[in-house]
Amino acid sequence: MFHHTFIMYKSTKDDIYAYALSKTLTKVSSPATVGLYSECQNRINMILRQMEVNMKQETSRIEQEYKGKFKPRSTSPSLTGFLALIGRMLFYRPIWTKENQHHHNIRFIYVHFSAWHFAGSDLLWAGIAIRLFQAMQMNFGTLQLILYRVAQHIEEEEVKKKIVEDGTNHWRSKKVCCCPVWLLGLSLLVVPLIILVFLLSFGYPSPEIEPGQGVNGTTGQVDMLEGLVIASLGVPAASALRFIFLMVKNLIFNQDVNIKRGMDNERVSSQLGFMNEVRKEMWFLSCFIQFMEVFERRRIRVVLKITTLDRCSPKKIVAVLDAINILLSDEESPFISILAVNPEVLVQKVNFADGCFSKEDRAYALLNSIVTLAFTVPPLCEDSKRSLFYSLTSNSKIPEDISTRTDKVRRRGLKNKSSPDVSSVETGLEMKESNPLIDKPPAALDVKEEEVEMLVKSIVANNDSNINKYMSEDAMSMRRVINSIRMTVIIMKALKRELPQPDYIAAWVVMANQWPCRLSWIIQCVEDAQQRANIDQSNVANIDDLKTLWKVFSESRAELYVMSTQIEDLLEQDGDPEMFETFLTVDFKFTIKDLKTFEVVTVNLDHTIRKELAQIRGTSRLKDSGWMRKLAPLPITTIINMNTEDVCKELERMEYPSKYADIVRSNKLNGSALVFGDADDLKNLLDMTLGEWATFRLHFLGLPSHLRPQYKNMLPTPPHSQHQLAHHYSSSMVK
Repeated sequence: MFHHTFIMYKSTKDDIYAYALSKTLTKVSSPATVGLYSECQNRINMILRQMEVNMKQETSRIEQEYKGKFKPRSTSPSLTGFLALIGRMLFYRPIWTKENQHHHNIRFIYVHFSAWHFAGSDLLWAGIAIRLFQAMQMNFGTLQLILYRVAQHIEEEEVKKKIVEDGTNHWRSKKVCCCPVWLLGLSLLVVPLIILVFLLSFGYPSPEIEPGQGVNGTTGQVDMLEGLVIASLGVPAASALRFIFLMVKNLIFNQDVNIKRGMDNERVSSQLGFMNEVRKEMWFLSCFIQFMEVFERRRIRVVLKITTLDRCSPKKIVAVLDAINILLSDEESPFISILAVNPEVLVQKVNFADGCFSKEDRAYALLNSIVTLAFTVPPLCEDSKRSLFYSLTSNSKIPEDISTRTDKVRRRGLKNKSSPDVSSVETGLEMKESNPLIDKPPAALDVKEEEVEMLVKSIVANNDSNINKYMSEDAMSMRRVINSIRMTVIIMKALKRELPQPDYIAAWVVMANQWPCRLSWIIQCVEDAQQRANIDQSNVANIDDLKTLWKVFSESRAELYVMSTQIEDLLEQDGDPEMFETFLTVDFKFTIKDLKTFEVVTVNLDHTIRKELAQIRGTSRLKDSGWMRKLAPLPITTIINMNTEDVCKELERMEYPSKYADIVRSNKLNGSALVFGDADDLKNLLDMTLGEWATFRLHFLGLPSHLRPQYKNMLPTPPHSQHQLAHHYSSSMVK
């Protein structure tokens, strides 16, 4: 019974995806932009929450296992730490060394930016800077930020190149005229203090006045001594007053207030220099974090979670994407941006934005130029859908609110495990009511990091592999491939799947990265064949697991070409088609069995591509056996592959008179002739009645153009009739 209760708490696939993403982010070098794509906002929120929990656990584990000489400083507030930080800021400057630029330990700061909350502003992207400043003030303190700006920050150093030195010394004293600032400051404080104490103790010297001598000379000497005393006290006082003035000024007029003021002032926000000023402030934050890295002896990464961006207007979406590319992508930036959106909505809005003229301005090209790691959450499996559906029907509360009961239920189940008649029923019922996508399981995900890293390195460093010739020359694309390989390996190990050959793991990731449209098409064709086999209880050969993916593509490429006018933006993402053929026929002969193995772990392939292909292909047809089953248009790939006898058999199935089958035979009308021939010539040749021709045209040629807008939701057919699409097919065929 205890075993049964434990199974109820086993990790869901979304937990595994969050775990893989968190492990990968601890290895990703900044700056980086992660695209977290899913149509379900609840799944995005759950993965983000669980990812944050996993990353905190991972950083704690790394610090506990650290055996270095200098331990990282504690992040909890303390008086000694605060005084040490003030001393470093006032009297020292950090030295950039190889050691402090590659700390083993790491700390993550999480910042949530809900774009919808700033959607009322014309400068939505400036809200990112405001949220980052607020987060830095909460994590490090407002006083520390202001003190760093006054005592450390030099704007002119932005154009200077950072020099990384060898050595173990991480701090250098500030100097004035070759004198350390701390010694000078100490002297300015101590020397006047000693003089003052001496004068207060012994008083001013009063020299003896000889008879007949005036007092003017001695009075002048005393005045000069008093002036020296006042001057010695005045220099540090003036310096202290200037320092205090700058601190108060920056405290009152801090940068988030200045940015808000600039956003509200149309004259200022419309100026070209406003974004430059915001960019300088982002550079200031980067410098501050680099200073704190040296002080804390750990890497610090700011994880910016951008959500609800797909709810905003197209113009503001593009502005935020540009801001990510401009403000947060500096070479030494410590920011990791997570773009958590519904990709289908985002792509449609970006493509309709103003100024989207060239290929590079379109959504997919824009995202590929920004996103370092694309993570598409795979669809829910049937078991997960069933559990989620049951949880939603069994509870009136929102699933996120139910998770607080999980620990109580688990403790009760463990406490009463000796009474299976009570605890088993009670625990089981309460756990069934909880949301499997939200509740966090106690079952640990045991994936050994050393094995993952060794496997990733062996894949990347394999000189004998043929995968290199299919890689893009773009460094951004290479980073996406490496990060995706790491995530794929982690997910497969967490799911206890048998790992294929390392080269095949890399090859699958590269194929999804280089030819996303063609791979999505193959996956859709295999899925349709499986669905059709389940309906008709036939066509078993079409779902043979040993069938190669190239054969699947070859059998359906004619249909893909006919659809090419509707999916130009999808096909533009694909690389060289000849290289794709070589990839699947020579170097990596993937089969349907391989596809089933990799499909659940493929996170670098946008599923909205396959969804769009499925809609155009018309996979969502009615499955009943009534009149719609007879009238629904045949898939174009089925028609093209029909010979003359197949057309005759289909006419007989539709109960047409035999004379029409004779006409088809005598004129040798096969599927290609029906698709690519002229509809008017075909109508005159068959000489059908109006009713017969309407049914024939709907079944073989697709929905007429004048009915298409009214019935496009009733009959899931391609938006353009097969005859119109085939008009472009006469010149050439897809290889």
